[in-house]
Amino acid sequence: MLYRETVQLKNGAELLLRSADAADGAEALAVFNQTHAETEYLLTYSDETSFTAENEAELLQKKAESEKSVFILAVLDGKVVGDAGFDPVGSRDKLKHRAEFGIAILKEYWGIGIGSALTDACIKCAKEAGYRQLELDVVAENTAAIALYKKHGFVEFGRNPRGFLLRSGEYQEFVNMRLEL
Repeated sequence: MLYRETVQLKNGAELLLRSADAADGAEALAVFNQTHAETEYLLTYSDETSFTAENEAELLQKKAESEKSVFILAVLDGKVVGDAGFDPVGSRDKLKHRAEFGIAILKEYWGIGIGSALTDACIKCAKEAGYRQLELDVVAENTAAIALYKKHGFVEFGRNPRGFLLRSGEYQEFVNMRLEL
């Protein structure tokens, strides 16, 4: 799915939101690795990825050509500083109304409106793709993210007290959230 929009951030800067494609493979992978190293709130540790820039390029190209998935880059002053996207929960009739949403932003750029802009863009794309529900899991202690999602209309529908098991042996609770489109 293709998307392109320029938005103004809280600090007055212009942020380009655009679909990623094969040419973005190396930079998108670098951002993935950095965002996953900066926080315990994302799905994997940065050292767990076995993707290469070529693998990432192939994946991004497939998403750019898909009618049911999107991967949007947040570009500030020519630099990719975050990304967001969604994928179908499933292709079966009983599941094809649902998409799973994810977002990651470089820590240095938290709090200036990038997350809100990316979330808005993904909601627009999910509606365009015909989804009726956008879903996510968020770590319960990530209160800033929960507030962002609530601001965009997501509601909590459950919790998983053992959502993540950290390498330290501690668990992180998931809050399951959804947005009816």
